[in-house]
Amino acid sequence: MGMSKESEKEIASPDQIMELAFSFQRSRVFLTGYELGLFSALGDGKKTSEEVAMAVGTEARPTDRLLNALCAMGFLSKREGRFSNTPSTSRFLVKGKPEYMGGLMHIVHLWDSWSTLTEAVQQGKSVITKDVNERGEKWLSAFIAAMHERAHRNAPNVVSLLDLSNVYRVLDVGGGSGAYSMAFVHAREGILTTVFDLPNVTPLTREYIDQEGLSEKVETVEGDYNKDNLGSNFDLVFLSAIVHINSYDQNKALIHKASKALNPGGQVVIHDFIMDDDRTAPAFGTLFSLNMLVGTEAGDTYTESEVRSWMGEAELSNVKRKDTEFGTTLIIGKK
Repeated sequence: MGMSKESEKEIASPDQIMELAFSFQRSRVFLTGYELGLFSALGDGKKTSEEVAMAVGTEARPTDRLLNALCAMGFLSKREGRFSNTPSTSRFLVKGKPEYMGGLMHIVHLWDSWSTLTEAVQQGKSVITKDVNERGEKWLSAFIAAMHERAHRNAPNVVSLLDLSNVYRVLDVGGGSGAYSMAFVHAREGILTTVFDLPNVTPLTREYIDQEGLSEKVETVEGDYNKDNLGSNFDLVFLSAIVHINSYDQNKALIHKASKALNPGGQVVIHDFIMDDDRTAPAFGTLFSLNMLVGTEAGDTYTESEVRSWMGEAELSNVKRKDTEFGTTLIIGKK
């Protein structure tokens, strides 16, 4: 069964329309505060706007106005001309804290791509000139950090939904930080994983793996899954947040490659946002399809029937669906 129908509350008044139209301002205020490092500059202390401006290298008057807006939005407190973080802001938005949300820098970068949505709809494709892998080390590090932050939190629960009783070798296609590979290794003794990703990604992958002390159980292989073979003798090929980057035909070819990389009885697992047949739900998926439009060459979100068709053509059978508690879905096919 698919996910239940979901949609946001119907817009019913001019006030609601205006509130939505102006909502970008609040988002931009927060993202600019985060991008400039204002929360980290405040830390656990109390500072004037001049002191904050000096710490982050900005002008005093506009910094003061930005800090005031962040107070009004509930991110900061102000007393006797000095600003301080709220307990929650200090916990989640100060660099170096255990729960620091470092992945938010990727959302800062998304602002630029989403600003091109009108042109992308008019032209039918992304109008961003640079390919994802040509946007520089800073962009890539922020992207991988954002993906890791989410995946590291969700991976154990996602992996727990899978039957790993006969799984010893896992191929993590486009595995990024290796968060899911590490979850597979922790799930059962005897599992070894391979993260297959681009040459500019795998050095970042190894950093994350080394931090967890799992370099003996998680290896990296450089390659482009749209051009290169994926190897062989795997018991499970895992594709998390991958199919939405590709076109329909690219995914058909990729699932065929994934099937060829399996041992008999092995499984291909697609983990992604899976749309209902009319594509109006889940709500997040409708927005995510536009995120793929503005940011990738041919990416999109796909329906369960589309994923099943790729698996069928790749000679994968006994296809099953499992929904996670995070709004994502696993589609599992066996060889």
